Amino acid sequence: MKCSEIISFLEKKYPPSCAEDWDNVGLLAGSDQKSVEKIFLALDLTEDTLEQACAFGADMVITHHPMIFSGMKKINNHTFTGRRILRLIQEDISYYAMHTNYDVMGMAKESADRIQLQEQQVLSVTSEQDGREEGFGRVGNLKEVLPLGAYAECIKKWYQLSDVRVYGNLEQMVKRAAICTGSGKSFLKEAIRAGADVYVTGDIDHHTGIDAVAQGIAVIDAGHYGTEYIFAENMQKVLKEAFPGLLVKTAEVKVPYTVL
Repeated sequence: MKCSEIISFLEKKYPPSCAEDWDNVGLLAGSDQKSVEKIFLALDLTEDTLEQACAFGADMVITHHPMIFSGMKKINNHTFTGRRILRLIQEDISYYAMHTNYDVMGMAKESADRIQLQEQQVLSVTSEQDGREEGFGRVGNLKEVLPLGAYAECIKKWYQLSDVRVYGNLEQMVKRAAICTGSGKSFLKEAIRAGADVYVTGDIDHHTGIDAVAQGIAVIDAGHYGTEYIFAENMQKVLKEAFPGLLVKTAEVKVPYTVL
């Protein structure tokens, strides 16, 4: 199967037009005429995940976060990005990234389903697809009213995390939640306007956390990696269903930091 056939499928399901203007999605390295039998999936293309892909014998690597964001004037072994690009070329691996277009058309609903939100609505509408509003994040009701601390424990379980950071009174009751995976502090105002009692996201800084509580909304920071590593397992299901003949492998789940 040609790489171009896989890209055509992905771009119908997750249109690049849904990506933010600042983003860099699509085929970032390699040929779309490459014959593909093995696909490797990861959140980020790090030295470790690239090594895993090469050991797997991948013909194509697909990540959520693009390794290349801005223009590059030189590609050589003097930079970590240059070294990875050279390795991709040497190994004849085509590299594709699907970032904010996947956030809008995939991750938003998948994350809301994972935390069992009911009566889901788009948190921040950015486009319309097939007559439906699409955008970043979701807001909805919980199946049952819970204390904030208990709900935070549920988030840990649903995402299989060892820790989360909670801003707010652990005893307060929550019945409506908003979620935006990755770095979602820019959508905090939307979560407040949507009437959420708690906002689940990642990369919350000190001032954003305490200011959120002052405005009447609790925050559960489950981490950027913690909320988005599910990209690989979700995409594996999609690709296996669409292309049963392909071998699809995901990167090892490994939080990129240590809590002491």
